[in-house]
Amino acid sequence: MSSSIAIITARGGSRRIPGKNIKSFCGKPIIAYSIEAALQAGCFDKVMVSTDSDKIADIAKKCGAEVPFLRSSQNADDHATTADVIAEVLDTYAQRGEHYDRFLCLYPTAPFVTALRLREAAQKMEETGADAVVPVVRFSFPPQRGFILQEGKLAYKWPQFRSSRSQDLEPFYHDAGQFYLVKEEAFRKEQTVVPAGTVPIILPETQVQDIDNPDDWEIAEIKFRRMQENMH
Repeated sequence: MSSSIAIITARGGSRRIPGKNIKSFCGKPIIAYSIEAALQAGCFDKVMVSTDSDKIADIAKKCGAEVPFLRSSQNADDHATTADVIAEVLDTYAQRGEHYDRFLCLYPTAPFVTALRLREAAQKMEETGADAVVPVVRFSFPPQRGFILQEGKLAYKWPQFRSSRSQDLEPFYHDAGQFYLVKEEAFRKEQTVVPAGTVPIILPETQVQDIDNPDDWEIAEIKFRRMQENMH
């Protein structure tokens, strides 16, 4: 029987938005939304938070997540990758005799993720046999018609597309920055949360928002409230 774990990656340091992972978002710590979505999805044997912060750990436990150990210092700086953090968690559990066939890497600043969306991802993995499922969003402007700066002047990066109609260009997508549902075997083999056999869940822009600065935070709250209104 397969086993799965939800890992919420919540480092303590954040320069642009102090205390970002536990800052109040529409009335509760933003990490609470990720924890609640994973718990309510009902498709994970364990929901845990990987953090180097005692304060984050305390809040995570109050929200219902497990924090059986703190993240190592080497994986708590700006240079540690998501893959590094996931590998550490899986290795630590393996040393305790616990092994998981698949994992959910869920960001702590992903309030748009719902239990329904996580169940959709799990179902898609089952139906397609994919190694991973990742939510993406289409670029709102075609990158093929993007500019670069050359000696202070604008130039088309790809001049051959300067006169192309947007609808005639191949759609480009980018990571929605929310979660990765990945089979452990593929992760170990390729050392990435987006292995070759990854399939997408395509999200609308209204349910995606990078939160890197205070302006992003405000926009995210507006989008979130609107999403909540549309769900009721």
